[in-house]
Amino acid sequence: MRGKAWAPGVAVLLAVALAGCTGGEDAGDPDAKRGASDTTTAAAPRPGRFDTLPQPCKAVDRATLDSLLPGLRALPADEREDGYAGTLAPTFDNERKVGCAWKAESAQADDGAGRTDSLTLDLERVVSYDAAKSDDDRAREMYEKRLTAAHIPDPAPSGSPTTSAGGSPSASTSGSPSISGSPSSEGSASPSGSPSPGNSETGKGGQSTSTSPSASVSGDTGTTPAELLPRTLSGLGNDAFLNDSPGSASAGGSSRTVTVVFRTSNVVVSIVYKQQPGDPRQPADSKEMQDKARKLAGRIADSFEE
Repeated sequence: MRGKAWAPGVAVLLAVALAGCTGGEDAGDPDAKRGASDTTTAAAPRPGRFDTLPQPCKAVDRATLDSLLPGLRALPADEREDGYAGTLAPTFDNERKVGCAWKAESAQADDGAGRTDSLTLDLERVVSYDAAKSDDDRAREMYEKRLTAAHIPDPAPSGSPTTSAGGSPSASTSGSPSISGSPSSEGSASPSGSPSPGNSETGKGGQSTSTSPSASVSGDTGTTPAELLPRTLSGLGNDAFLNDSPGSASAGGSSRTVTVVFRTSNVVVSIVYKQQPGDPRQPADSKEMQDKARKLAGRIADSFEE
C-alpha cells in the first residue's frame, strides 16, 4: 500500500514540472512569434562595392588633359609638371571624399584671343549609417538630389506623341530623343543652361519638334538641338546626367560650363569642365565640350571596373 500511495504523488509532481517548463512558450502568443521572426530574418543592408577611392590627380592621363586644357603644353618647363599634377582638393578623409582641379590659359592665336580652360574632378564614396538603407541606396539619393537641383528633364518615353509644326499631335518617326549616343550635329548652336520644358524629339531631316520651343542660345538666333540639351545619360555607371550652362549675358555669354555626374554603386563622381574664350565673339563650342567631358567620364567609370 505504501508503494501504491507513492506512485500518484510522483505523477502529480511530474505534471507540475512539465507545465512549468512549457508555460513560457505559448504557441499561440503572437508577440513571441514576432520577436523570434524579427531576430532570425532581419538582415543588415548590403555594403557598397567600393571601400576605397582612386587618387584623383592621377585619374586623368596627360593625353586627356592636353585635349581638355591645351594651354598645359605651352606652360614654361618649370611650371608644366605642376600644371599636369593638378591641385588636390582639401579633405578630411581620403577614403570618403577626394578631388583635383586643373587650369590653363591658352596663348593668343592668330585667329583669336586664346582662352582659359579648367577641369574639376570630385569623387565621393558614400557610406550609409542607416540600418535600413544600403550604401547604394544612400548614394542613389545623393545622385537624385543633384539631378533635381540641375533641373534635368525626364527622358521622353519611346514612341510618345509630339506636336507637329501645324500644332496637331503626331507620332514621332524616330522614337525618343537620343540620350546616350554621341552628339552628331557639327557646328550646332550651343544650349542654354535651362532645359526646354517640353518633350523634344528628333524628327525627319534631323529637325527638332517639341511641345514647346527649344531653349535659345545666348547670342544666337537659332535653337539648341535636342541631343545637346541637358539630359540623363545611359551606359555610364548606374545613373548619369549631363548639364550644359552658358555664361551670363552680362559677361558676353561666350563662356560655358559642362557638368557630368554619374553614380557607380556607392561612389558618386562629378566632372566640371569650363571654358572662357578670350574673345566673346568666339563662344565655346558646346558639342566639343560635351564630347570631351563624356569621354573622360567614360574612362573614369571604366577604371572602377578594372
